[in-house]
Amino acid sequence: MKLLPLALALSAGLSLSAMGGIAQAQDKFVTIGTGGQTGVYYVAGQSICRFVNRDSSKTGIKCNAPASGGGVANVNGLRSGEYNFGIMQSDHQYKAMKGEAPFEAQGAMDDLRAVFSLQSEVFTVLARKDANIKGLDDLKGKRVNIGNPGSGQRDTLEEIMRVKGWDKSAFKLASELKPAEQASALSDNNIDAMTYFVGHPNGAIQEATTTVDAVLVPITGADIDKLLSEKSYYTKADIPGGLYKGNDNATQSIGGKAVLSVSSKTDADVVYQLVKSVFENIDRFRKLHPAFADLKEEDMIKVGLTAPLHEGAARYYKERGWL
Repeated sequence: MKLLPLALALSAGLSLSAMGGIAQAQDKFVTIGTGGQTGVYYVAGQSICRFVNRDSSKTGIKCNAPASGGGVANVNGLRSGEYNFGIMQSDHQYKAMKGEAPFEAQGAMDDLRAVFSLQSEVFTVLARKDANIKGLDDLKGKRVNIGNPGSGQRDTLEEIMRVKGWDKSAFKLASELKPAEQASALSDNNIDAMTYFVGHPNGAIQEATTTVDAVLVPITGADIDKLLSEKSYYTKADIPGGLYKGNDNATQSIGGKAVLSVSSKTDADVVYQLVKSVFENIDRFRKLHPAFADLKEEDMIKVGLTAPLHEGAARYYKERGWL
């Protein structure tokens, strides 16, 4: 008779173990493609996952946001299924939707969807002061880091180069360093100028300007005006003065928005829960990086979205009365 309670206990234990296994099997793991570890994309992805993972015991969704090659690489990661979500420039979202360069070989990505936009981003050129680079045209004949293939800085610089009629031979050296490698290369006098498409303030630029005399270069002129008139996903933008040592005045350039994107095939409930976790913690989110400080909900669900909203995101925004 004493064996019966033991058998029942074992049976109950096995049942609970099986239920635990089922629950574990139902956990959903999502990966967000970000950017280099010195950039705002990486902070954004890590911050989003921070809030998603707070609720994982309720939602079953677990999130990670590894460093990646940047916006173009994130588009390709969404295509391949390597990433469930990807952060990219608003222009990359547009180009991927349309199948335009640098995505022409893969064709139009009709299933690309927007979730929300994040910080404003500015195309940024930082040059050693002793290189005497005062404007865009002064980059000719200099040692310039054009960025790693798959990065936003590389794609935007190539668009600027096209309107200028330049190719890589315009530079004495066209290096392809990743964002995290640029500051030390500038400080060590291995390059004259570094390029970046990034939100401000930025850690790599702060590092460079504190280790070497360096100046932000204005990106202006008739060719830039032509680019702005032809490409609606770019707008005029300024880097505020006083963010970086030796750069007290605002610097004119062009910019856009960072956008969290996803495939239309992604589970609507997963997208809904991710969006909910961010917007229910939006005040905390704003404090996680200075570039997030001015984020406004009404802008995040509209501004810079060059692809349709994912149905899961739209569902949450309608519940909040924002759509």
